[in-house]
Amino acid sequence: MTRHAWIDASAGIAGDMLLGALLDAGASLGAVQSAVDAVSGGTVRIRTREVTRGGLRALKAEVEPLAGDPPHRTWHDIRGLLKNADKAAAVFRRLAEAEGRVHGIEADDVHFHEVGALDAIADVVGCCAALDDLGVTTVSAGPVALGSGTVRSRHGRLPVPAPAVAELAKGWQVSAGGDGELATPTGLALLRTYAHACEPLPPMTLDLVGVGAGARDPAGHANVVRVLVGAAEGGTATEPEKTEQTAVLLEANVDDLDPRLWPGILAALLHRGASDAWLVPIVMKKGRPAHTLSVLCPPALADTLREQIFRDTSTLGIRHSPYGKVALDRGFADVTVGDTRVVVKVAHRDGVILQVMPEFEDVAALARRQDRPERLVLQDALAAALDAGLVVGAELAVHLRPS
Repeated sequence: MTRHAWIDASAGIAGDMLLGALLDAGASLGAVQSAVDAVSGGTVRIRTREVTRGGLRALKAEVEPLAGDPPHRTWHDIRGLLKNADKAAAVFRRLAEAEGRVHGIEADDVHFHEVGALDAIADVVGCCAALDDLGVTTVSAGPVALGSGTVRSRHGRLPVPAPAVAELAKGWQVSAGGDGELATPTGLALLRTYAHACEPLPPMTLDLVGVGAGARDPAGHANVVRVLVGAAEGGTATEPEKTEQTAVLLEANVDDLDPRLWPGILAALLHRGASDAWLVPIVMKKGRPAHTLSVLCPPALADTLREQIFRDTSTLGIRHSPYGKVALDRGFADVTVGDTRVVVKVAHRDGVILQVMPEFEDVAALARRQDRPERLVLQDALAAALDAGLVVGAELAVHLRPS
């Protein structure tokens, strides 16, 4: 029996809206407050009140600071606060990595500004505690409305969706859905950390419904997030342990591109969400040397990546084929090499670890900072993984976060 939660973000999503929906569904405010106190040191209080949004009753969750203005924080600062809150740390890690990609800096150096304030930390920790209190084991969500127009930020006016929101939304079904900013980075990071599938409401025996309110009450739509919780019998498409998947293979033969461009093209495709991208040398008619570019991706990303291939290469046509794919279950854990975090990918099946490999970008970055050979830093990372219990053939006893 699976306890499943489905998030309706068709009107957008923010951290406080999701927290309100989970509390409205029956999560204990006391349990949520205790979890927040453990992180914030009792510097904030969560209050709730019933409001109306678009004619619908909803619960508004509000975080009341009990101290002065909270400071801006980096991901390094927040990681220290969340050392005993793994899932909340995973949400902020996703936020930091998205902001880092947007601004071209390391995740540890990202200043969250309002995201780093204690009220937003309370939203994230509170949502994690609420899902745990409700006994939720799997989560999925529908398409997300992001909004349109512009939004004011400390850097000036930005287009909606804001850059970090667009980064976090990659690979998910989205729509504009209305005017203004409808999805915030915090809300979308929570959804993407927990939800393993973008899907319509799945079959379940429904027993809890929660409605969380946003701050505004605009005309034209109810500014709410809904959470539906119930029991799903057996394995469903929303299970994170699912191994049978569908994929699309995009292929193009290219014989007139400067080969120095290929590494950047492959990296860009992977950055946009491709599951894998590779080149195979071939010989075309009249003995011309060429390459076959192959890109494996989820079906939802096929159109986006096809357009990118047309844009970045000189090909005149792209083949596409549907494929079945069986993948090992996998997740990510952090180990410490010296004083630096290195992400380790762990593949497993039936609770047994089958592969352990540090993320090479982390290894290479650390090698550059330490001015050491990459092979030695890789050895140190593997040793740190061994010390953390990530051993091939051993039972999986470490919490892994999704990719």
